[in-house]
Amino acid sequence: MLRFVTAGESHGQALIAWISGLPAGLPVDFELVNRELHRRQLGYGRGGRQKIEKDRVEALAGIRHGQTIGSPVALRLENRDWQNWEKALPVEDTDGAQEFERKLTAPRPGHADLAGSLKFNFHDARYVLERASARETAARVAAGALAKLLLGQFGIEVLSHVIAVGPVRLERAASWDEIRAICANLDSPLRCVDAATEGLMKAEVDRVLRAGDSAGGIFEAVAHGVPPGLGS
Repeated sequence: MLRFVTAGESHGQALIAWISGLPAGLPVDFELVNRELHRRQLGYGRGGRQKIEKDRVEALAGIRHGQTIGSPVALRLENRDWQNWEKALPVEDTDGAQEFERKLTAPRPGHADLAGSLKFNFHDARYVLERASARETAARVAAGALAKLLLGQFGIEVLSHVIAVGPVRLERAASWDEIRAICANLDSPLRCVDAATEGLMKAEVDRVLRAGDSAGGIFEAVAHGVPPGLGS
């Protein structure tokens, strides 16, 4: 069984992904993994954190000479922003650390801050948000890239594209060739196969940003080459 676990905080030293169940002998294309990490940082309206982090994966265990060796794989992603938080978020209980704390006592709406603080009796919601952060998804992308490499050995390809941002929606079905083309185009701001619709989506993002709001959205994931009836 393929399993993965991630560790790390948004402003900690690094993120870690631990993957078990990969067979020995799987070729690991690190450039593909790094490309997936780069794709994660793209997208119209992304936050300023993406300008700080330039993710490149580092393999700590489970890979030798470019291939998996059957043991668990450990991957590391450096957090460059750690240097700005080292004194505020020390691992050890160092003298004077309290002076640099950036406590968060007002939980943000729609986030895990309140629930996590109540569950663990935290005096600082930052303990919750540091883990329940979009930054953590970088480790998931790295783990997912290895899963993609494994599926690729069987001719299976998994891609996705955006079909709605707020009320703006793609009003037609997208072909597989269109989806492949838009996923290969790193210059696409929102990865929508229709340029006119994508322009309207950008305008919607601009509108909600000006309003200090956020917009929901829908994306479609397509698995191509999967044998019919696979699984239970």
